[in-house]
Amino acid sequence: MADKGMEGLAEAAKPLTQAQKNLIKRQQELQQWRNNSQKLRGRNVITGLTIGAFVLGMFTYTILSVKQERIMDEIDEEAKVFIMKGPRTGANS
Repeated sequence: MADKGMEGLAEAAKPLTQAQKNLIKRQQELQQWRNNSQKLRGRNVITGLTIGAFVLGMFTYTILSVKQERIMDEIDEEAKVFIMKGPRTGANS
């Protein structure tokens, strides 16, 4: 009986083959990747939201800026018309 127990230990103590070593290494790498993927996903979400907010802000600023230029152009047109008509006085109104 003691011989069977010793044989079990001998089998467990056999050196690993290269394929087994590669398998263990690959499993460890996969476990590390799983552990880090949540952290990485969180960072990617934050980065995406930051870039999206920047783009949305830039787009909004551009639209409002162009809209303001149009308003200024309209005011300039009204001022030109007013100047062409001349001032309103009691004599010509």
